[in-house]
Amino acid sequence: MGHRGQSAPFLLLLLVFLGLSAPTLGRIVKVPAGPLVRVEGTEVRIPCNVTQYDGPSEQNFDWEFCTNPAQDCKFLHVVSTWDPYFMSEKYRDRVTRGDIMLKRNSNNAVELVIGSIRTTDQGIYRCTTPSTDSVFYGNYNAVVEVKVIADGLTVTGSKARSASAWNLSEGDSFRLRCSASTNSSEHTHLYVSWEFKNGLLWQEILSLTHEGKFQPGPDYNERYISGYVRLDAMASDIYRLSVSQALPSDEGAYRCRVSEWVKDADGSWQKIQEKSVDVANVVVQPTALGVFITRTNVTVTERDSLDLTCNFTTDRSGIFQAEVTWYYSESPDGPMEDAQILLSTDRDSVISDSTLISLSLVDRSSYHLLVRDMSIEDSGYYFCQAALWVPQYNGSWHKVAERTSVPVTVEVTPLEPNYHVFLNASKMPKYSEDPTELECRITEAQNAEANVRYTVSWYYRLPLRSDEVVKDELLATMDADWTLVVGERSKQRAQNGEIIFSKPAMDTFRLRIQWTSEADKGEYYCIISSWSRQRNNSWIKIKDVASMPVSILWSTQDYALTVEAVKLKPFFMAGHTFEMTCKVSSRNIKSPRYSVLITAEKPLNDHSNANGTMRIISLNQDSVVRREDWTDQDRVDGVVLEKVQENEFRYRMYQTQISDAGLYRCVVTAWSPGGGGMWREAVNGLSNPIQIDFQTSGPVFNASVHSDNPTVYRDELVNLLCIITIEGTVLDPDDMSFDISWFAVRSYAMDRPPVFLASLDRKGIAVQARRNGSSDVSLSRIAPLEFQFRIHGCEDQDFGNHYCVVIPWVRSTAGIWQQEMEVKSKPIFVTVKMDVLNAFKFPLLIGIGLATLIGLLSCLIGYCSSRWCCKKEVQETRRERRRLMSMEMD
Repeated sequence: MGHRGQSAPFLLLLLVFLGLSAPTLGRIVKVPAGPLVRVEGTEVRIPCNVTQYDGPSEQNFDWEFCTNPAQDCKFLHVVSTWDPYFMSEKYRDRVTRGDIMLKRNSNNAVELVIGSIRTTDQGIYRCTTPSTDSVFYGNYNAVVEVKVIADGLTVTGSKARSASAWNLSEGDSFRLRCSASTNSSEHTHLYVSWEFKNGLLWQEILSLTHEGKFQPGPDYNERYISGYVRLDAMASDIYRLSVSQALPSDEGAYRCRVSEWVKDADGSWQKIQEKSVDVANVVVQPTALGVFITRTNVTVTERDSLDLTCNFTTDRSGIFQAEVTWYYSESPDGPMEDAQILLSTDRDSVISDSTLISLSLVDRSSYHLLVRDMSIEDSGYYFCQAALWVPQYNGSWHKVAERTSVPVTVEVTPLEPNYHVFLNASKMPKYSEDPTELECRITEAQNAEANVRYTVSWYYRLPLRSDEVVKDELLATMDADWTLVVGERSKQRAQNGEIIFSKPAMDTFRLRIQWTSEADKGEYYCIISSWSRQRNNSWIKIKDVASMPVSILWSTQDYALTVEAVKLKPFFMAGHTFEMTCKVSSRNIKSPRYSVLITAEKPLNDHSNANGTMRIISLNQDSVVRREDWTDQDRVDGVVLEKVQENEFRYRMYQTQISDAGLYRCVVTAWSPGGGGMWREAVNGLSNPIQIDFQTSGPVFNASVHSDNPTVYRDELVNLLCIITIEGTVLDPDDMSFDISWFAVRSYAMDRPPVFLASLDRKGIAVQARRNGSSDVSLSRIAPLEFQFRIHGCEDQDFGNHYCVVIPWVRSTAGIWQQEMEVKSKPIFVTVKMDVLNAFKFPLLIGIGLATLIGLLSCLIGYCSSRWCCKKEVQETRRERRRLMSMEMD
């Protein structure tokens, strides 16, 4: 108890002391511990930061300088973060040029940057932060001393001004020297680094750090450990780089980079300057390797042996091993991966063996190949590939050179047969569509053995001018198994039976063209190939013999066709019959027949045909008439095209309408008899135009759409009126009739195709489009010039721009109905809104009703369960009503 009473005052004093001393921590401004030693002319950065402050997060800083370290030093303003006019006159020019500036690293940290420090910049630098604290406590500035020393670092290479060039062979060694020294007044250390560049970036080879440690680059670590890369510090401040067994990757520029380091007051090392010098450009010549085969072109008789020797020469000395591989290829310029490997020997002299092929070592640079029992398929190109391997510093082997010899052509000559090929035309066409028959025959065959087979190839050549290249086209060819392969030119005609290839005899091949056309003119020739059976029962082509070409030509003249259209009635009116004839004349066409097509070019304002030209009716070469684009249902038989004579055709159009105005032409095609009873198109012709033009001063019709309420809610009625107005001549309503069509565009900007809704023709027949929704439409004529269109029970998909298209019909004085130009109204936009109250009324009533029904059903189930299912019967204990018996009776 006594000790606790004595310690209580001590604890109270300690708490009071801590409470009083807490505010004394306050704002802390920090700069590096000095002095800071820097080299004249280099860039200097002095950081300054502030912590434990109040106020805004971003703080301002002022820097001042004093040359005299004494206590009464007068500081000059240098630069400030918040006052652009803070600097004194002495530093104004340097701050304006950017030689002195402040770089803010964060809200509470800046750096004073001096681009090129001078000897006059040596002195005391003070960093001050203006107060933003509510209570003034802590330190608001910090000072650091900067010493400026002269540049005493000297770095030189093998030459004073330019780097020297070194030409080396792969595997050689080289040494590079660099001299580095300093006469600094301060105690500084040098950091020497050798660097290499073979591209854009320098990479470190080996360095001697300012702490006296060797540091290899990441790509040279293994070579440094193995001793193939060294850095030696020699007398007279010489630093020598030694590289053994140079690799092709060592080719490039080398430089010596030296930096000077000083230890600051806080014990950390600081680099105060750096210099480099280019020492040498090293060129590593790859190992020279030449590979050749002693023989060039070799001819071997079938079943004999092939003997070849592969030699190589190199300028490489020392330890190396050779690897030789023999290849076979069917092409001299084919890729290596397609070549077949015959035999090979690795650098350990292990030779892969084969039954018919052997490889032997003659000497260190010669390898002998022997191939026994040569056959026809062994003909081709033989070459060898040699590679040199040298041991590496880590015990592995490195391939330094690899070369491939020039291929040697080896030809295996069989006992081929001797024969000639003769081609003649047994049937020559005189006219187009006549048959042509060519026979290719083998003559004077000698040395023909039982294992020799003959096949044929047919070619076509189009004769061109002497200065053009003649192109041969394959018609058909036979494989060794007599399979016929038809070329692209004759494939379709051969399938149709128009061209027949046959072999009537062992020495005869035949080509027959059933119906010769103009495209078949040209030169034809055949090539007879002989095939020899090999050991594996395969067939090898051993010889090709071509025939002399045979020309298939006949005299022809160009086709000519002339068509003249004549209008029979020069003047007529609407409702009358239009009649024109087409007379055809042709030249140089054998037994021609003609097909005729009548076309009409409508005015630009006629929208019945998109491209402006309508095909009306046609008559083919077999006199079959066909209506093309004629769609007038009221005049189905209103156009007639008939053949008057063999070269004359007549066209009639009854009850002409104003909409029939335009230019009418006859398009005639001449046909000549083709092969197989078919007709072949010879030439086309176009007649002069015949114009139908109606000059009328009749009424002008206009159409417009009106609606009292184009904005409706769902399930309501939309009422649209198509109103027709007439300008000009006044007509009796009984003499007018209209075809009304309604369309809708389901967009605001009319950028979608129109959708047909319904139509009402002049006879009162209504046609409605098939609808997907539940809404319906109706059409009616409520006045002579007013037509009503209704949408019943509107839905969301019924919105859009709606318009009507009117086709007026006017009855002439002769009682003939004439169709006028089509009229289109401007669209009116129909908007369909949703009635929110009606939309939610029925779901809400249905929900309340279902909830009530489910509640009543639950009450009923509960009552029934408690009444009958859960009732428990209680049985009373039966009591005996007997009296006690008397003792005498017992």
